Amino acid sequence: MSRGSSCGTLSSAAGPFGLVTGIAIVAAGAGATFVAATTTALAHVAPDRAGVASGVVNTFHELGGAFGIAAVSSIAAGSLAPGAGGGGFVGALVFAAVTAIAAAALALVVVPGGRPPAGAVAHLH
Repeated sequence: MSRGSSCGTLSSAAGPFGLVTGIAIVAAGAGATFVAATTTALAHVAPDRAGVASGVVNTFHELGGAFGIAAVSSIAAGSLAPGAGGGGFVGALVFAAVTAIAAAALALVVVPGGRPPAGAVAHLH
């Protein structure tokens, strides 16, 4: 996802192709991330708690998206002020890329590795 965000920063130089490339990479990364987060969360809870775990994961997906859009929009809006120079959009996309890289690094530390414990059953709903 961070690669897609950084491609978006090149959109002014690369034209529409750079923007579309960045959006496509972000979309592929976001889809894989959501599936992995949901699967990991549901593999580590009892079957009677699967609904609650799924709700918590989805709530935090929504909150993360809302806060992310608010932060990036606020940074980008800074370029609309008189005399700001117009660099806010590039700054916003760089912020998004750096945040995605930091989140990936955090996930490497926090997300449990390997396979689920022996006897664990995947709970699909």
